[in-house]
Amino acid sequence: MAGELAGRTALVTGASRGLGRVIAAGLASASADVVGMARDPAALEAAVASFGGPGSHTALAHDLADVDGIAARVEGLEVDVLVNAAAVMSGRRSKTLDTSLAEWRDVRAVDLDAPFALVQALVPGMAQRRWGRVVSVSACLGRMSGPGTAGGLAPYRVAKAGLNALTRNLAHELALGRRGVLVDATCPGHCRTDMGGPEAPRSAEEGADTALWLACRDSTPADPAPTGRLWEDRVEVPW
Repeated sequence: MAGELAGRTALVTGASRGLGRVIAAGLASASADVVGMARDPAALEAAVASFGGPGSHTALAHDLADVDGIAARVEGLEVDVLVNAAAVMSGRRSKTLDTSLAEWRDVRAVDLDAPFALVQALVPGMAQRRWGRVVSVSACLGRMSGPGTAGGLAPYRVAKAGLNALTRNLAHELALGRRGVLVDATCPGHCRTDMGGPEAPRSAEEGADTALWLACRDSTPADPAPTGRLWEDRVEVPW
């Protein structure tokens, strides 16, 4: 993908580890100027320092659970590619009737409210410049046509289903790419990350591939690429 995002700025949440780090590194390899965001300043600095590519790379430490502080943290940034990769998982026993309101709110803050806040802060500029990519890392557990209907992990499943809905709603509000902005979500599958565990069947690189592909797709307002969809391994899957 070398050179495909030269001159573009990409902001990736969760960039200190896991899928977010792999995606941020991939965008750097595609010549983007990368802004990594995560809550651990030391881990984020180490990750950003490891990125290659010809662009500039910046660490922007922020705890996404502080949703109210997001707009001020990114004020003044002109971002062309937003990748919402940060996420937290709810507890193993977090069924709807067993979880607490505090856990519900904590998961929703990072997995759904933070992407919404970043969209509100950064996407108006994309639409004004008539070029942008919004890619949200969702989960198969949020698919209401599939494993998302199986129960359990209620805060996480419902937040990811909400992220899917936010994706589709925003894509339609932006005229499905005819204003220059593509908005999509991806299911990375069960990957070997801190969240997925060491026995997961897929590597983080495999899980990140579709997000990178979505961020680098060619599209014009006159002939927009398919958008407002949920993708897995570069193929559209049901919501």
